[in-house]
Amino acid sequence: MVVAVDKDEGRVLVKDHADACTELSCHERTIVVSDEEMGGNLEALNPGDIIKVESAAGRAEKIVVLRRVWEELASPEL
Repeated sequence: MVVAVDKDEGRVLVKDHADACTELSCHERTIVVSDEEMGGNLEALNPGDIIKVESAAGRAEKIVVLRRVWEELASPEL
């Protein structure tokens, strides 16, 4: 889950299932894919989004939004 997005520095703070936080280092070629947009950038991410990250050489290459924060909040699973 996305905790914070620093678009200027190209960093995304994420939390895993064990509640451990990791900072992802992104670059200008990192793409964000969602239902709304293909090939977007970090502007497309929101804190609370559920994501999957594909990395290479220690940097995020592709971030796939699996579920938006507003979908997560509206989920009957809560």
